[in-house]
Amino acid sequence: MNWSYRRTRRRLVMVFSTSVLLLAMVMNANAGFSLVMKKAPASAKKPVIEGDARDNWSQKLTVNRPVLGHVVPEKYREAQKRIAKKQGKFGSSKNRIRAQGKMREDFKNNPANLKILGGLARGRKLDSPDVYLRPMMGKVREALFSSLYSFGVFNAASISTSSVTTKCRHLDIFAGSGSVGLESLSRGATEAVFVDFAKNCCDTIERNIIKCGFEGKGSSRQCDALMALKDPAAVGIEGTFQVISITPPYEEVIYSELLEAVAHSPLLEEDTIVVIEYPVELGCLPHSIEEGKLIGIRNRKYGRTVIGIYVHRPSGKLDDSAQSRPEEF
Repeated sequence: MNWSYRRTRRRLVMVFSTSVLLLAMVMNANAGFSLVMKKAPASAKKPVIEGDARDNWSQKLTVNRPVLGHVVPEKYREAQKRIAKKQGKFGSSKNRIRAQGKMREDFKNNPANLKILGGLARGRKLDSPDVYLRPMMGKVREALFSSLYSFGVFNAASISTSSVTTKCRHLDIFAGSGSVGLESLSRGATEAVFVDFAKNCCDTIERNIIKCGFEGKGSSRQCDALMALKDPAAVGIEGTFQVISITPPYEEVIYSELLEAVAHSPLLEEDTIVVIEYPVELGCLPHSIEEGKLIGIRNRKYGRTVIGIYVHRPSGKLDDSAQSRPEEF
């Protein structure tokens, strides 16, 4: 009897389910709907990088860096000074934000502790200007000049004949204390020209040139970087250069303007090496700039700093290691 009851119940369930399905089909058909199940709309894929990284090239950036080089509101800086003086403190255990290019307080020691890392002037300590800077880190500078050595840039400077002498001239833009250009002189460059907008920086560079024993090989120009690139004759810069380094304060420049200016600058010749320092917040610079005028040969990340190295209209005369590397960009 139990078996008959269970069989009857199963039949009733089947009949009821079938009736409900038929009723739904009739109702949907009258309403113009279909019973075909639709897939849920696929959610839009989230981009790997929020926004287009290229947009950053055409605007000023906001980057977070400790201690050196930040642009902060004037009221905040003045408030820090008042608090420090009121409390009688001449230092702090915490890293405070500094405004690049602004004067340091009298009681603040020089934070840079810069020195030449290699070559003839190795170990020479450099003066730093009385403004906050973000100098190229020592490990980055060492890696950069290792790459330049491998390209054969400084080897060419030592080649001379009775009729012609091959030069290696270095243009150091946003020079600060001149550490990059002076490092280049120490390692074999024949001449260096330093460009900085701050008079204090240019005065410091002149002292460091003498300090390192490079009198007659280095000189400074107090002028705007874009002016130096676009109209060098107007600021007293002559000839072409084999190496140009651009190490700007990240938040105070527009990289698209810099890239355009250097790509079209009369200061470049065939095989000129252009070094550009930029922050990771910028994204990644392109492998080719201004329709192939500059071709990327290195793009290396050091912490939150990236060094992009380009060659201008490569002729093939540089070492094989200075070949195009699109995979790094």
